[in-house]
Amino acid sequence: MVRLSTTQAARKLGIHLDTLAHYVAVGKVPAPEIIQVGKRIVHMWTEEEVERVRKLLPKIANGRKTRYQKLREKKGAQPGAAVPHKSRKTKKKK
Repeated sequence: MVRLSTTQAARKLGIHLDTLAHYVAVGKVPAPEIIQVGKRIVHMWTEEEVERVRKLLPKIANGRKTRYQKLREKKGAQPGAAVPHKSRKTKKKK
């Protein structure tokens, strides 16, 4: 049975090592088998665990929505569209 380190598992999943470690630490992803090598603690991932995490990734909320993203969703505007600004009034010359 092939075992992968967290770094190798993160590469297979296409995410950063710190992201995967954070998901394990906060409980968004189930922790794999833990092995102690000397004073270092290492998570050992199997292929099945990596595939289970791959299925969970789309369901994990990665961040917060800004107020502008929320406004665009309400108005139905295209994502990335410019936010309308007030027009400037020009001063009349005497």
